[in-house]
Amino acid sequence: MASLPILAGKRILVTGAARGLGRDFAQAVAEAGAAVVMADILAELVQKEALTLAEKGLNVSAITIDLSQKESIQTAVETAVERLSGLDGLINCAALATGVGGVSMMEYDEDLWDRVMTVNVKGTWLVTQACVPHLKKSGAGKIVNIASDTAMWGAQKLMAYVASKGAIISMTRSMARELGEDNICVNTLSPGLTLVEATEYVPQARHDLYVNGRAIQRQQHPQDLNGTAIYLLSDMSSFVTGQNILVNGGFVFN
Repeated sequence: MASLPILAGKRILVTGAARGLGRDFAQAVAEAGAAVVMADILAELVQKEALTLAEKGLNVSAITIDLSQKESIQTAVETAVERLSGLDGLINCAALATGVGGVSMMEYDEDLWDRVMTVNVKGTWLVTQACVPHLKKSGAGKIVNIASDTAMWGAQKLMAYVASKGAIISMTRSMARELGEDNICVNTLSPGLTLVEATEYVPQARHDLYVNGRAIQRQQHPQDLNGTAIYLLSDMSSFVTGQNILVNGGFVFN
């Protein structure tokens, strides 16, 4: 008798799912048996990507979400929960990354700093806050917050992004403490520099720094992260919480 896929029966919301890591997470989680709602501010693109995956036989659909607007977040979560008839897991992947670096801390624009913090930090908190009541009902909810290994080694000329991802790691620990009594596991997945649309602007020298500095000396691809994400959403990780798991080929050791 064949075993069921590892996430069979799970209902998962993935933010930032129109492209890059979020889209890849959504596909991988759906292929692992979950029903998935893909959420993104890029309304047309996320609908297109969800349709493409649905045509492959995966149980996915799309909604629009704006992490800078609490009302949008609340509406999106309610829509996702209604569509899925509940919620078992959340991947907080949505974030501002493109165009948020390249200048020193002395030159950084204050408005850009505020936008990055609003979306990456406050937005992650508000999405989680909206999802928690539904994850409690699940009885074994899982939250995976996507951070970055830049917060562990202090990448230069990227201060707002690095600070926001450091905040995600710290928030995860606090969330894990608060939500443990409800049997909700909260963990951080921190990638290294990954080849996605958001990293196309990154100078070649930074790519070379990563490849040459890794224990496994090659470029990182979105698929390198999927196994860890699926594990953290599965019943196999039911006693793992408050952790920051680095998946970066050994560029930074935790």
